[in-house]
Amino acid sequence: MNRLHARLEASVNARGRPGWIPRPGDTGKALHRDLTPVARPNVIVLLWRWRWELALILGVPAGLAALIFRFGWVWTLIGITAAGATLAWPEARYWLAVHVRCIITAHRVRTACAQAWIQTRSGKLPVILLTTPKPWGERIYIWCRAGICLEDFEAARNILRSACWVTDICVTPRARYSHIVILDLIRDNRPMTGYDNGALDGRL
Repeated sequence: MNRLHARLEASVNARGRPGWIPRPGDTGKALHRDLTPVARPNVIVLLWRWRWELALILGVPAGLAALIFRFGWVWTLIGITAAGATLAWPEARYWLAVHVRCIITAHRVRTACAQAWIQTRSGKLPVILLTTPKPWGERIYIWCRAGICLEDFEAARNILRSACWVTDICVTPRARYSHIVILDLIRDNRPMTGYDNGALDGRL
């Protein structure tokens, strides 16, 4: 029993927040957190998380059907060919690649949060509000539910970095709203020209 208690205390210290001092009863709280499964998302949350994929799966066929109905097969095929020809432009390919990467990164961050126990006591994960491409990687704005704070992300930086396939992660709060956390995912090891924190002002 003493050995089990020592292991649980070590788990609390390893997963605790920076500057956090264990108190009596914290071992039980940590064990409860570790045994709490991630809550199943409701329909609204699922639609939000998979909005881009749903827009692609449902929107493209609906759009093609509308174009064919309005202009016919020939002009629709011409339009598709012209749209596909834009991918020969390197800037267009780059724009498409970085935005697809933003969609993938959002899913990877949610998975990392589940694996790092960044969740509420009821098992709810933080909400990813926005993912934007940057020259050095991606910037993610996260809404922390009650029970989640910036220190949770700082303590899980290694897990987040590995899950998102990046070289480094910077965690900063929003200046006006403490429940909004900004994750800067650094993919480029070169000097980050034009890097700005984004947490120092009210802009997104």
